[in-house]
Amino acid sequence: MTRTVKAIAVFLAPLALAACSGGEEAPQNNVAALDDELAGNGADPALMGALQDQIMVDPQLAQQSNKDAIRPPSQPYSAPLPAETVAAGKTAMPKDGELMKAPAPTAAKAGAFAAQEQAATLGGLAARQKNPRTASCAAKLAYSAGWAARMPAAIPLHPQARVVEAAGTQADGCSLRAVTFSAPQPLQTMIDWYYTRAIKGGYTAEHQLKDGTHLLGGTRKSDGAAFLIFLSDRPGGGTDIDLLADGGK
Repeated sequence: MTRTVKAIAVFLAPLALAACSGGEEAPQNNVAALDDELAGNGADPALMGALQDQIMVDPQLAQQSNKDAIRPPSQPYSAPLPAETVAAGKTAMPKDGELMKAPAPTAAKAGAFAAQEQAATLGGLAARQKNPRTASCAAKLAYSAGWAARMPAAIPLHPQARVVEAAGTQADGCSLRAVTFSAPQPLQTMIDWYYTRAIKGGYTAEHQLKDGTHLLGGTRKSDGAAFLIFLSDRPGGGTDIDLLADGGK
């Protein structure tokens, strides 16, 4: 091959390569097309609107996320209900040996449990009492959890009470309180606790039993005050209690 032919071949080789690659798009052009799509040029408006919208975040739920992470959340998780051991009153728990032992229950007297069995509300329970004063004041009961904190000093709410419902009245000479609550203490402990409070408060105290429900009740001669308590085992532990207390005159 002559020197002239070699020169022509060297000159034509780059041109041939350029011709072969002319049908393919350069990488720079592919990147430019992708940029146009991301910028919204020719993209679906609905898709771009969804991508560009702000993300909705609930700050309270965000604080409770990562429950399985090594680092604990910044605040404890909230609970819908208080624990059974949360105290609801200011009365101090008695120390061991300070409780009086309630006498063994006697069989229920006729009609003693009728009010509790028939009443659907605290007002109905109070209205069915044999004590005329208590029954007449029942119609004036107003429902509010605040009444649970206004119990007579001698028959207070238990310190670990978890109030379900409360009602009371101070209208027209009445001083009536009615509370439904539970306590984590065993049934016998609650019986002894309220028996001790009643005796020390100057009340008589009678203990009756029917079908697993205990009744403590009594009166105070000095002012006509009276109380009535129904106690039963709470499923899962503790005690369920209905309490009526008439502060007297």
